[in-house]
Amino acid sequence: MSSFEFNKIAGAVLFALIISMFGSLLGDGLMHRDKLEKNIIDIEVAPTGSAEDVKKEIAPITPLLEKANAANGEAIAKKVCAQCHIFAKGAGALPTGPDLWAVIGRTRGSTEFAYSKAMKEKGGAWDEEEINKFLVKPRDYLPGTKMSFAGLKKDEDRADLIAYLRTLKG
Repeated sequence: MSSFEFNKIAGAVLFALIISMFGSLLGDGLMHRDKLEKNIIDIEVAPTGSAEDVKKEIAPITPLLEKANAANGEAIAKKVCAQCHIFAKGAGALPTGPDLWAVIGRTRGSTEFAYSKAMKEKGGAWDEEEINKFLVKPRDYLPGTKMSFAGLKKDEDRADLIAYLRTLKG
């Protein structure tokens, strides 16, 4: 490549950069970026508070269990739980989650599974109310849990799921 061709290429690149710079300056001059007095869209932010505050706001699930639909709960379980859990008697745990057969009344962290330290330290047994609190948002209920599930927001869905879990017993 001769120096004349190199100079033409370098000049073209330089000219393009100068035009781009002037275009940017012209665009900035034409645009008026005024601050808005108020936001165009109001975004509601969830109230901040400790995990204890969140637990206290959860309504009891027992009244809803009377009219809960276990068949709907089974559908919810297949949709959101079956990726990580098994519901069959004696099936054992998956690598991603323990089996949920007879989970109501069972001591936390008592089956063959690599539970998180937080779950092992929590202790106690799973009852309907504790499962309800856990299912709202597992990481708020039990910080440090391995469960990555975001939670079930609807009370009726949690009641249906718990009604289904009630049917899983020997």
